[in-house]
Amino acid sequence: MAGDLSRSDIEKAEFAFSVYDHDGSGKIDAQDIGDVLRALNTNPTLALIEKMGGKKKRGEQLLSLEEFLPIYGQVKKEKEQGCYEDFLECLKLYDKNEDGTMLLAELHHTLLALGEVLTEEQVVEVFKDCMGAEDEDGNIKYAPFLQQMMVMAPLLPQ
Repeated sequence: MAGDLSRSDIEKAEFAFSVYDHDGSGKIDAQDIGDVLRALNTNPTLALIEKMGGKKKRGEQLLSLEEFLPIYGQVKKEKEQGCYEDFLECLKLYDKNEDGTMLLAELHHTLLALGEVLTEEQVVEVFKDCMGAEDEDGNIKYAPFLQQMMVMAPLLPQ
C-alpha cells in the first residue's frame, strides 16, 4: 500500500507522523491514527479508523512509520470519506430560508444525534472553536462554521 503513495505523500506522512511521535521513538500511539490521517487531509470515519487499527485507549499499541504508511495509502483510496462539499450539502437540508443560515439549536441536535455522534462536551468544544455569532433569530451561517470545523478537525478532541 505504501507503494501507492507518491514521494510527496510519503513526505507529508513522515511530517504528520513526526508531530504525533511525542517521545521521538519513531512510533505513534494507535489512538492517534485518526488524528494523523486527518492532519493529512483525509476524513476517515470512526469505523474506518477502527478497521485500520485505531485504538480507543492510549497505550494499547504503538505503530512505526512503516506500519502507518500502508494505512494511509488505504485510507487515501477510500471512497467513504466526507469532504467539505458533502457536509455543506447535508447542512443545506436545514436551511429553511435558503439564505446560508440554519438554527444553532438544529446544528447542536444534529451533532449530538446523527451520524458519528459527538458528546455534549465535544459539541461545546466545537462550538467554542468554530462557531460564529448567531443572529437575533438563533441562526448561524453554516458555511463559515463548516470551513472552520474542517480546519480544526485534526485538533479537536476525539
